[in-house]
Amino acid sequence: MNAGHFRHTAGRLIAVDGLDSALAALEEIVEQGEGTARGEVWDGDQDVFHPERDEVAHYYRFQELKVGRRYRRGDTPQSGPTGEAISVDLAGVRPMRRNPRLADHAPGSAIRTAQEEFNHTYCAVLHLLEQAFNGSPKLLAVATGTMYALKAQAQALMQMPDEENTTAGPTFEYVPPGLRRWSVGDQQRIVVLRDGPYIVYGGVPLRRKRKIVSAENNALTWKTGEPLETEDTYALCRCGHSGAKPFCDRTHAVIGFDGTETAGERPYKELQHVHDGVGISAQRVGELCIHAAFCLGRTTPIAAMLADTGDSDVRSGVMGRIDHCPSGSYSYALERGGDTIEPDLPQAISVLEEEDGLASALWVTGGVPVLRADGRPLEPRNRMTLCRCGHSGNKPLCDGTHREIGFREEGPARQGEHRQGSPAPSVRAEQAGGASAGRRLTTSKGSLPPARPCDGASAGDEGRWPTAHRGG
Repeated sequence: MNAGHFRHTAGRLIAVDGLDSALAALEEIVEQGEGTARGEVWDGDQDVFHPERDEVAHYYRFQELKVGRRYRRGDTPQSGPTGEAISVDLAGVRPMRRNPRLADHAPGSAIRTAQEEFNHTYCAVLHLLEQAFNGSPKLLAVATGTMYALKAQAQALMQMPDEENTTAGPTFEYVPPGLRRWSVGDQQRIVVLRDGPYIVYGGVPLRRKRKIVSAENNALTWKTGEPLETEDTYALCRCGHSGAKPFCDRTHAVIGFDGTETAGERPYKELQHVHDGVGISAQRVGELCIHAAFCLGRTTPIAAMLADTGDSDVRSGVMGRIDHCPSGSYSYALERGGDTIEPDLPQAISVLEEEDGLASALWVTGGVPVLRADGRPLEPRNRMTLCRCGHSGNKPLCDGTHREIGFREEGPARQGEHRQGSPAPSVRAEQAGGASAGRRLTTSKGSLPPARPCDGASAGDEGRWPTAHRGG
């Protein structure tokens, strides 16, 4: 943690590494709260919002509100404030119930439920601050962003009528770690923060992957890039507006991002549609598709290829295409009802980029657990894609909307990886001549082709095959 993390605040930042620095930090806290030398109303800094003024210590700010005047030079704690008048509309103060507690209302009641939600957010802020001060300083921005959510929840509570002409209010009650929804332990996991970013625990590796396509924009494979440096716990942007993509910079709080999670909870096996070939049984859940188009060949989609899988070369090609499907929408077994065969993927998160610099999903591999904001886990899977453009209709999962909106990543996080201010070029593989010429890699920037439903499905049919059988 360094001064850069507090660049918009007053006061000194003191790194505590022993008794002397601890005493110095306590002295700074006292000055901020009670004034310099305990005999002045000023804390020794300039006002953050009015640099032409000296800053009044916290305690004396309350005194200003009580008396209705500002302090000015020459005023003392004994004289009280004698400066310009402060207008306080006490009639505008909400009549909140005094010292509200959870026990005031029955479990399941509207007020009790809202207060419990507030307390979970409150403890999330405390948890994020603890993480920030214990090795993950970038989470400080996430913690302060979450404070905006805390403010909104408090305001909503104070609009709920309570007894005797009062309103409800926040209780600020501590939620023990064992009862918290997700902020417990250090095991690898990804947590969806309500209307906020993804919080990644346990040092899950983060890297970039770019899709390699043919000259005709047909998907061929993924190319893994360099790993991205992270803290042990880090936050990834979910709203799509961070200036530090793929990381969160708390912009979600400024723009009022609505991250409501709408993904269903039915397991893959209940949703899958199955189509059999020779020596292979392909399974697909259209709701998971992000339109990365590995299931579409230059001329023949997987559904049509299955009829020719008596040819082992065709069968192998189908298996390879399915293995490259990032969302796991497609999977396969050797026979209907058999064990699903999955590619051996590491526990990692890959920031995907598709053709022509299109910023795609966050590809979660290796069965890293993903928890919703309410603490419920998503179905564990070897391959999963999370939305990072902020516009998916299947949050937190990606549904391919990034293609429709032409989502790009051009923030500071990409500086040094390609020319600043220019989308990163996609990688294309083109045939360089005869059969023995091999392949050469070139780069190209062209207009992004319109999204096309995978496997030849029409829009809205969720990728169902005309001859598909319901999987069990």
